[in-house]
Amino acid sequence: MTLTTPSPVLPSGATLLLSAVEARVLGTLMEKARTVPDSYPLSLNTLMLGCNQKSSREPLMNLSEAEIASALDNLMQLNLVRETSGSRVARWEHNFQRGVGVPEQSAVLLGILMLRGPQTAGELRLNAERWYRFADISSVEGFLEELQDRSAEKGGPLVVKLPRAPGAREQRWAHLVCGAFDPSSLSAPERSGEAGGAHSADRISRLEAEVASLRETVQRLCSELGVAPPASPD
Repeated sequence: MTLTTPSPVLPSGATLLLSAVEARVLGTLMEKARTVPDSYPLSLNTLMLGCNQKSSREPLMNLSEAEIASALDNLMQLNLVRETSGSRVARWEHNFQRGVGVPEQSAVLLGILMLRGPQTAGELRLNAERWYRFADISSVEGFLEELQDRSAEKGGPLVVKLPRAPGAREQRWAHLVCGAFDPSSLSAPERSGEAGGAHSADRISRLEAEVASLRETVQRLCSELGVAPPASPD
C-alpha cells in the first residue's frame, strides 16, 4: 500500500504523548471538521459541548472551559491546533494530519480511536463513514498495521492490536497517543441489544450537537447583521 504522508511538524523521532483531555479536545476538533463543516472552526463553547457528548465518547467526560482552554494551549505549542483569526469569537481548528505526519486515512482512524476507545477494524470502518469511506475492512487493517509498524524515526507506533477479549470474535485496536494502553481497562463486548440502543443514542447525540452548532452560527450571523436572533423554543 502506497501512502501519501505529509511531512510532520513534530521534531523527527519525537513521540506523541498527550493527556486524556488533550486527546479528547483534539479528537473532537477532528470530528467536527468533517461532520459539521459549516460551524467549523469551533468556538470554546461548541468545543466543550462536543467533548462532553454522552454518546460516541469513551470514556464519558465532563470537562470545564478552563480544562479545555489549557489543553488547547498545550496542543498549540505542539502545532496540533491553531487559533483562527477573522472572528470576534476565538475559534480553533486541528492540524493533526500535518502535525503528526500521517495520511488522511490514518488520521481518521486515530481520531475515532481517541474519541470512542478500542474498536475492531469492522467497527472502525462503520464509525468512520461520516469521516471517510473505506473500501473494505482490509483497507482499514492495512492503515492500522502501518500505524502499528511506524518506525522510531517517525515517533514510533501510534496504535496497538490488543489481545482477543473473552467472548469476542475479533481483536480490537487502541491508540497510543496517550502512552501505553492498559488492557485491564477494556470493557466486555456489547450484546446486540445494547449495541442497538447505543446506536440510537449516538444518532440523537449527534443531532443535538449539530443543532447546537447551527444555533450558534445563527446567533453569530444575527450579531454581524445587527438583527435580533430568533427566540429559542421552550
